[in-house]
Amino acid sequence: MKKEIKNKSIIVIAGPTAVGKTSVSIQLAKKLNCDIISADSRQVYIEMNIGTAKPDIVEMHGIKHHFIGNVSVTQDYDVALYEKQVNLFLENYFKNNDVVIMTGGTGLYIEAATMGLDYFPDVDSNVKSDLIELYESSSIKVLQKMLIECDPEYYAIVDLNNPHRLIRALSVFKQTKIPYSKFLKQKKYRNKYNILNVLLKLPRDVLYDRINKRVDVMLEKGLIDEVKGLYKYKALKALNTVGYKEIFDYLDNKISREEAIRLIKRNSRRYAKRQMTWFNNRGKWNTFAPDDINGILEYINRNVF
Repeated sequence: MKKEIKNKSIIVIAGPTAVGKTSVSIQLAKKLNCDIISADSRQVYIEMNIGTAKPDIVEMHGIKHHFIGNVSVTQDYDVALYEKQVNLFLENYFKNNDVVIMTGGTGLYIEAATMGLDYFPDVDSNVKSDLIELYESSSIKVLQKMLIECDPEYYAIVDLNNPHRLIRALSVFKQTKIPYSKFLKQKKYRNKYNILNVLLKLPRDVLYDRINKRVDVMLEKGLIDEVKGLYKYKALKALNTVGYKEIFDYLDNKISREEAIRLIKRNSRRYAKRQMTWFNNRGKWNTFAPDDINGILEYINRNVF
């Protein structure tokens, strides 16, 4: 007898890089007979595979995945567009289905899809242009210093190596004199769907070891060759990210191969720490170890069926 669904449900499986989100999500999707939506701001790009740990056909085990490899690095893509596309997808998907899994480590994408985007005021183009000019004439450290002084709360969770996000936060502050983090705390709409938030966690030393080993596997799979193939696009925003920018520096003879690998591992660990800070500070999460599939399923059964 088919179980009765209380409401159309989105099961969010979140967590830091390398914690095991892909494996857990696929195991759950098999048992729940549902599709998977990716909430990863890097896996959306067609050309970025190895460096983003994008699951391949074999790893997907026949489960339909959405929002993986659906845009090119040459296209403009952001969280606002992701929100619109996901909402349209859900409207159509839930006409014939009751449950979907959303998984990824991009907290802003998850939040946009399940709660809606925050409102931010319009910023004068001159304000943003001045910050861009400052960044280009000095370094990203100048932006980092400005941000920690005006908004230490956002500084603690943002990708500090992403100049676009730093410039966005600083431009909002300069325009309004209100910290960017304050706008992130606005009351947003409640999604009409039943949202279950699952956060996967591992002890820090275990997670960091998995991150280091994942980088080694990426290199074995041909990460350097993948980055070489994207060299002509290296100035694009999509490629200013961990695993790619370090190898670009290696290819430009700025650093050695060994140093590039060391930095990828270090920056990946730092990124994981920022991800956990984000999830711990935003929203209510039910925490599980990635190998506790039965515990996660029990939680789902209590709240979905």
